[in-house]
Amino acid sequence: MKITIVGRQMNVYEEMKLLIEKKLAKFDKFFPAEGDATVTLSSKHNERNIEITISAAGTLFRSEVGAESFRDALDDACANIERQIRKNKTKLAKRLREGTFNPYPEEIYDDIAADDEEIIRTKTFPAKPMSPEEAILQMNLLGHQFFVFNDDQSNNTCVVYKRRDGGYGLLIPEKE
Repeated sequence: MKITIVGRQMNVYEEMKLLIEKKLAKFDKFFPAEGDATVTLSSKHNERNIEITISAAGTLFRSEVGAESFRDALDDACANIERQIRKNKTKLAKRLREGTFNPYPEEIYDDIAADDEEIIRTKTFPAKPMSPEEAILQMNLLGHQFFVFNDDQSNNTCVVYKRRDGGYGLLIPEKE
């Protein structure tokens, strides 16, 4: 697995890089060689934050954790990702075996100067055809409240979202 380590407004020491690589090495058994991991470290208000994003076979796993030390945050983030993998083990194993999805290219972020009525951030992502069930799985793995996808049946751009009552909703555009 290819690991990219980024420090936000800080330097990441070699000792920490080695620890991160050692902790993420245990995920090699779940993913073939094409897996990519991005680890972002930051520090705000005496809290150490680690964000880990792993992309493999078109599936994203993400965990963002804050703790008193980077070691504690790293342990918690790795545990969260491992829990996500185990929770969805059978569905993910089927995807990885069949190779039905191509890996996502890196997401592109554009930061734009902030104003009250201007767009402050633009995020581009590949919208590939999938079923609503796959979109719900991807949304849950990312920990988001909604997910935009192309429906593989109708080829419409749709949105699945998590409802307050614990269920899921699906937004389908109406053709005029």
